[in-house]
Amino acid sequence: MIFEPLQLNRLTLENRIVLPAMVTRLAGEDGHVNQDIVDRYVRFAKGEPGLIVVEAMAVHAAKSGPLLRIASDEYLPGLRRLASEVHDVSPSKVVPQIIHFLKISRSGYRQTIDDLGSEDIAAIVEQYAVAAVRARLAGFDGVELHMAHAYTLASFLSRLNPRRDAYGGSLENRLRLPTEVLARTRKVVGDDFTIGVRFLGEECIKDGYTAHDAIHIAERLARAGADYLSLSVGGKFEDAVQKPGEPLYPYTGYSGERCMPGANHPDGANLHIAEAVRTHLRDAGIHTPVVATGKIGSLEVAESALARGKADLVGMARALLADPDLPKKWREGREDRVVRCLYGNVCKALDENFKRVVCTLWPKGSLNAPESDDTEAPHWPEGGAELTASCSSGRIVLTWKGARDGDGMYGYQVFRSEDGGPFVHYASLRARSTRFEDGRVLSGHRYGYFVRPYDLAGNRGPQSETVDIAIPASPSSSESPSSTVAGRSAAVLGICTRGEVS
Repeated sequence: MIFEPLQLNRLTLENRIVLPAMVTRLAGEDGHVNQDIVDRYVRFAKGEPGLIVVEAMAVHAAKSGPLLRIASDEYLPGLRRLASEVHDVSPSKVVPQIIHFLKISRSGYRQTIDDLGSEDIAAIVEQYAVAAVRARLAGFDGVELHMAHAYTLASFLSRLNPRRDAYGGSLENRLRLPTEVLARTRKVVGDDFTIGVRFLGEECIKDGYTAHDAIHIAERLARAGADYLSLSVGGKFEDAVQKPGEPLYPYTGYSGERCMPGANHPDGANLHIAEAVRTHLRDAGIHTPVVATGKIGSLEVAESALARGKADLVGMARALLADPDLPKKWREGREDRVVRCLYGNVCKALDENFKRVVCTLWPKGSLNAPESDDTEAPHWPEGGAELTASCSSGRIVLTWKGARDGDGMYGYQVFRSEDGGPFVHYASLRARSTRFEDGRVLSGHRYGYFVRPYDLAGNRGPQSETVDIAIPASPSSSESPSSTVAGRSAAVLGICTRGEVS
C-alpha cells in the first residue's frame, strides 16, 4: 500500500512516504539557497520519497539567523535552482514549508501574539500569500503552510492564546487567522496548486489543546481548501528550558520530546492522534489526506498505519536523515539493507545548539549520508564476534569485537528475544560502538541477543553468536540461573550484579 500513488489536488505522488520539513542549519545568515542546501535535498531526492517538504523558510524579513527565506524576489534564483535540481534527479514532488515567527532575543524577551495589532495581522495574511505565489514561480509542486509548534499561526490556534478580540478565546476565534491565511493563499495561487498545512494534533503542554480540538481544526482547514494535513505534536515555548545567553528553543521541554520521540518512546508514538483526526474527517465526509509523523521508522509500522486507516501518508524525518535511500530500498524489497535510525536525537541536539544538523551514523565530517554501490557485506574477525553478556546493576551489558568491511562500516543492529520468544530488532548503534547496555530488563526473565554489522551501503553481515542470559526472580531465589553462548552452557555469577557469559 505504501507504494500506491496518491493524488493531492492535481499533483500525483509516486508513493505515500513524506520527508517532513526538518531544520538543517545549513543556510547562511542571508537566507539564500546555497550549495550545501541543494546537496542535502538532492541527496534526499535520490531516495525517491513521494513528497519532500523543504525546511521552513520565512515569509517575512525578520532577523532569524541561518534560516531560508522566501520573503522577496531576490530569493527566487536560489529557490528555482533547488526545485529544478530535485526534479532533475527524482520523481519526488517538492514543496517548501513557509513560516511566520515572532521576535525572540538572547536576553529572554519574546514577542507574543497579543502584541500584534490589526495591521500586523493583515500583513501576515499577505506575507503568506505572496510567499506561496513565489513558491509557484520558483517551480515547486506546491506549498506547505506552517501552523505548528511555537510559531505565529500555532500560537493563534493554541488554547493558551491570550488575545481578547476576534482572534482569541473560542476555537472559532483562534481559527480565524489560520483560516484567513489559507483562504487568501488559495485565492492567489489558484485552485490547481497544492496547498498543505502542518499543524499540531496535540500541544503537549499544561492546558494546551489535544485531539479534541485538533479534529475540529482539521475539519475547518480541510473545508477551507487544504489539500493535505500534516500532523505534528508539541514543540512549544511554554515548557522550553531557558539557557542563559541563548534564545529560547521550543524543543527542550516535554513538548519537544513528544515532537521528536526518542528511543524510549514506542514506534509510531503519535499515530493515535493522526487516527483520531482522519476518522473524524471521514465521518464528516471529508477525504483530505492526513500525514502521520512521530518515530515511524520501519516498513511494518508504516504499512500498518496505512492499512489500518490511521493515515494516508507517513512522515519520516529522522529515518530518512539516517538513510535517504530508504524508499527505494523498501520498494525493491531490500529492507534488510536500510540503515535504521537510532532515535538518539543527536540531530535534535545539534539543532538546539545552532549547529549544522547531521546524522551521528554518517562518517565523521560528512554533511550528507554516504552513497555506496558496494555489495560485499561486512565480516567478523577470525574467531567471530565473540559476543559476551554480563549483568551489572540491573543492566545487561553486551560486548563484541568490531566487524570489518572493505567499503566502510556504518553500524550494528542488536536483536533481542525475551523468554524464548522471537528475536526482534531492538537497537541500532554507530560503527565505533562495540558495547551495548540494555536497561529495560527485569528479574525473573530470560533474554537472548545477537548482533549484526552493516556497512555504508546497508549490507548486513552474518549475525554474531547468540547469548542467552537469565536473571533470577529475586535475590533469595534458590535456583541457579544459567546462560548459553552459541549452544554452550555457562553459569551466571551473582544476581544481575557482576556475572558474565563467555
